Amino acid sequence: MDRLLNLLYENAKFTVEELSAILNDSEDNIKKRIKEYEDSGIIKGYQALINWDKVEDAGVTAFIELKVVPKKTTGFDEIASHVSMFDEVESVYLMAGSYDLSVVVKGKTIQEIAMFVSKKLSTMDGVISTATHFLLTKYKDNGIILNDEEHVEKRSMIL
Repeated sequence: MDRLLNLLYENAKFTVEELSAILNDSEDNIKKRIKEYEDSGIIKGYQALINWDKVEDAGVTAFIELKVVPKKTTGFDEIASHVSMFDEVESVYLMAGSYDLSVVVKGKTIQEIAMFVSKKLSTMDGVISTATHFLLTKYKDNGIILNDEEHVEKRSMIL
C-alpha cells in the first residue's frame, strides 16, 4: 500500500512540507504524486471526520439492506447507480452475503427515512426487499475513536 495515501487517509491536513519530511521525499515529488492521484481519481476528495453525536439536530443515519434482481446486461451497477442519485443516500456498497446492496442514508427524522425507504427505495424496479437499521451511537469511525474517555463506561474485571 502506498504510504503517501495512508498518511493522507489518516490526516488530510498534512502539509506538503510535513509529508515530505515524513516520507523523506522532495516537496515537488509529493505535490506531483498528489496531483497524479487526484487527476486519476484515486483521491476523490477531502473530508473532515465529524462526531455527529456532539452536533445538535444532526439528524438520523440508517443502514439499509437491499436485496435486488441484477440486470442481465449491467448486473448490480445500474440499480446501484440509480440508488446513488438520491440526495438522502450517502453511500452505496455491493455486498457479499444475505443481501446485495448496503445503503447508508441520512435524514432529519426516523419517519423521514422510513418514508424514503417505503416511497422511493422499496418501489424501485428490481428491489426484492429492504431491511432498515438505525444508527444509535458511533464509537469509532474511519479508525478514529469518537467517544471521550470520561464517557466510556468502566467495568470491573471479575476474577
